[in-house]
Amino acid sequence: MAIKIFIDQGHNPTGYHNAGAQGFGFFEENITFQVGIYLANLLENDYRFEVRLSRPTSTTVLGTTNATSLAERVRMANEWPADYFISIHANSNVNPAINGAEIYIYKYYTQAHWLAQNVMEGILRYTTLKDNGIRENPALYVLRRTQMPAILTEIGYLSNYNDFLVLRDQQWRIAYGMYIGILNYFGFEPL
Repeated sequence: MAIKIFIDQGHNPTGYHNAGAQGFGFFEENITFQVGIYLANLLENDYRFEVRLSRPTSTTVLGTTNATSLAERVRMANEWPADYFISIHANSNVNPAINGAEIYIYKYYTQAHWLAQNVMEGILRYTTLKDNGIRENPALYVLRRTQMPAILTEIGYLSNYNDFLVLRDQQWRIAYGMYIGILNYFGFEPL
């Protein structure tokens, strides 16, 4: 039986509620959309996985407010039901020197924690992003309300020029690193 992974590409298209960060003329929701598509393609080509996306097209809009957008992503994953939930985001900070990747989980020393560690190792192996660690944040709606192990990845800062270059130019590498991390979590070899 295939492992069911729900990939949530953070945020809605620009011009709608729950749009994401921006930097250097690029928008978070476009980056997260494409990284999610690449990750989904890798998983779909691996018979061990079944995958669904929160935003199957770049114009998909979820919910009618920030709150209902988050609720819809969680509902889709819970009703499938997914075995794992991976949310993809890019970060921003008023300080342009802040950079790196971090992954948020609901609670330390859980399956989500071990998955996050493997995914982070994969991202670091295939990109030049800095390791900002695995962080517990039970306040995040998509971590709190999902009924399966869930991680929220922040794959770099759009406000930092070096991270921006990674987010612009290495989207496939980020997705591949995440895929390798998922394989390592399950103890699988690449096909």
